[in-house]
Amino acid sequence: MTERKPDRATLGLKADSDAAPNLNKKGRGWKISDKRLDELHDRAREMRRFASPANKALAARFAGADLGRYTFKRYAVVGSAIVDFNCHNLGMAIMIDEEDADEALSKRRDKSLEAVGIRVMRIRASDILENMDAVLERIAAGMRMRIADKQAARQAARRASASER
Repeated sequence: MTERKPDRATLGLKADSDAAPNLNKKGRGWKISDKRLDELHDRAREMRRFASPANKALAARFAGADLGRYTFKRYAVVGSAIVDFNCHNLGMAIMIDEEDADEALSKRRDKSLEAVGIRVMRIRASDILENMDAVLERIAAGMRMRIADKQAARQAARRASASER
């Protein structure tokens, strides 16, 4: 019995059991159903429409600032959470603490975001409205620290790959 060749060449790779599992295609890899993801995006849209004064003030400053390749998206959906501002390139989120915020929910959300590598910076709404310059300095310092963390991680990865060769 002769073996028939396929019409095109294929790689004969076997799956490793130690390899990382494939990402779930729902919710951009976050294992979120399409319905839940749509609800989150609708909620974020409503939050943008009816934003707090502190959120509007910080958004206006971000819109006018020249941050280079780092941009902050307002009321962004990250996983199953909605963050006030998110910089995807840095893996950094900014949450504005309003007076009526649920502390337990905030801590749980922060912990889940930190678990996937997103650093969360919390800022009180009163600080934004009263002393915007100090808040912007704090955000800039956080951005510099996050850039340094990312550069150190890249260098460590390069050293590790060079030592494997």
